[in-house]
Amino acid sequence: MSEKSRFIWGTAAATGVGSMPGGDAREAAKTVTGSLEAFPHLPELPARGPGADMLGRTIGLLAELYAHVEPSGWRLSDRPGRDTRRARSWMGEDLDALEEFTQGFEGPLKVQAVGPWTLATGLELRGGEAVLSDAGACRDLAASLAEGLRGHLAEVRRRVPGAEVVLQLDEPSLTPVLSGRVRSASGYRTYNAVDRVVVEGALREVFAAAGGAPVIVHSCAPEVPFALLRRAGATGISFDFSLLTERDEESIGEAVEGGTALFAGVVPGTDTALSDPALSVMGVRTLWRRLGLSPGSLATSVAVTPSCGLAGASPAYARSALAHCARAARSLADNPE
Repeated sequence: MSEKSRFIWGTAAATGVGSMPGGDAREAAKTVTGSLEAFPHLPELPARGPGADMLGRTIGLLAELYAHVEPSGWRLSDRPGRDTRRARSWMGEDLDALEEFTQGFEGPLKVQAVGPWTLATGLELRGGEAVLSDAGACRDLAASLAEGLRGHLAEVRRRVPGAEVVLQLDEPSLTPVLSGRVRSASGYRTYNAVDRVVVEGALREVFAAAGGAPVIVHSCAPEVPFALLRRAGATGISFDFSLLTERDEESIGEAVEGGTALFAGVVPGTDTALSDPALSVMGVRTLWRRLGLSPGSLATSVAVTPSCGLAGASPAYARSALAHCARAARSLADNPE
């Protein structure tokens, strides 16, 4: 029997990571809200091009910081240009579609943005080096992101008044930032590792922008820093379950016992034959037993997601994968052992 959930998404939760295939905002919103009725998310459609990509969407949210696209990627600008306007326009189109398909909706609704450290690795200073290379620029970027997210979340709440907003921050570059493995613009050297206290401080500042709403940190890269994210105050941690190693298990056990939610990416993000939903979460059940955790806490502590975004999938597979996540999550509640 499942315990009562301490999280707003309740028991047997399933949601998407963010990206969806194609470029039709209405079709993506229809798919997400139809397949994930209890915990939908704002779809991202990177196939539309620069400004719809993960970095570009978040750059369009920044307060008083602007960027444009260079051959090497996104670079800071003095004023908003065509690329920033395009990013904001697409975000508006996505919000219009979400609003249309969430009429009368009440419950958890997830929105995604790139976190401050992955943003600092992917956004260039005017000279071409990453923002990560300049500690002052990193502080300014985190502050701008926090302020931009406050406005964005307020807009989501205005459009979907019944929503209990959940903020997901995508941080796949967090471990390279901490370990000094981010390469410079030339590729011949790496930037210095950032002190963990500094990393945690920036994360806390951005988490605070959620105004008390739950904050999930997502990474589909190896070596997710579970302990650091917990200390920074993350409500939940989202990860590719297939990348876990034995070294992660102690941190996962401590996270669960400390009240942190796990968003386990167990359904492949690209087209494949999907097994029985109960088989998709067999590894999660096995891990739970190995860690000696209470079976009753499984469906309340774990939400089920695809392993990463679905941008590389076919539209038909994306629909099937999200529905499969929902059925797999239900199987955790029905049969936790």
